[in-house]
Amino acid sequence: MLTYPEPDPVLFSIGSLKIHWYGFMYLISLAGGWALARWRVRRNPALGWKGSELDDLLFYVALGVVVGARLGYILFYDLQQVAEDPLRILRVWEGGMSFHGGLLGVILAMWLFARKHGRSFFNIADFIAPIVPLGLFAGRIANFINAELWGAPTDLPVGMQVRCGLSSSDQALCERVGTSADGLMSVPVHASQLYEAALEGVVLFLILWFYSAKPRPAMSVSGLFLLGYGIFRFAIEFVRMPDAHIGYLAGGWLTLGMVLTLPMIAGGILLLALAANRSKGHAAVS
Repeated sequence: MLTYPEPDPVLFSIGSLKIHWYGFMYLISLAGGWALARWRVRRNPALGWKGSELDDLLFYVALGVVVGARLGYILFYDLQQVAEDPLRILRVWEGGMSFHGGLLGVILAMWLFARKHGRSFFNIADFIAPIVPLGLFAGRIANFINAELWGAPTDLPVGMQVRCGLSSSDQALCERVGTSADGLMSVPVHASQLYEAALEGVVLFLILWFYSAKPRPAMSVSGLFLLGYGIFRFAIEFVRMPDAHIGYLAGGWLTLGMVLTLPMIAGGILLLALAANRSKGHAAVS
């Protein structure tokens, strides 16, 4: 049995200014992604990217992921609470960022960047896809530090004992499962944030990084990303508790996360199929 270490969600303070781990992780993921992109371009000049283009792309992606992730969370998960407290939109350090919203924001950003620089959309998407898991890893670690998005109760050795009241989301879970005399949840829970960090972050990064190391048909890297993330996220939803104000959508197991992920799996399969057909067509012509 594991015990949640209760890390301080504030990284450091300067007077009244508090730097939260949540925001710092977003900064690390963007800076790390930019560094990896530059490394790939230096190692493979045939990709045809200029340093100035990468700097511009970072701005587009950063804006897309932050705005998209926040608006996506509000629309998908938190619309009622924001209606009661509109300023909650700005309090991003409290958590509340949606991957699916961030993905839509990045897609829009890539489309705008493609128009500006005269590149094809999938030329950009296939280049970015292997780097995205770095941001997913950082975001899930931030969720863990913030004591949010806990999994379902479990009696497995990986179950984690969590003290109630560390965050608003874990307090809602405490109300569901009950609280012991010492202030802990009455039962251990899955650390689903760490599962996601491992699968969506580390494993997916390794798959995409090595797959994209060789020339691949257009759309194939993007398709593998959508399929890989979709499968990992759908599987983890079985041990991840849904938001208290939403609950299960059907059958005591179907979650909103699963519903939002299914189009990604379908889209990934479609892109891989189109890429394979295009590759066969080019081989036949040659």
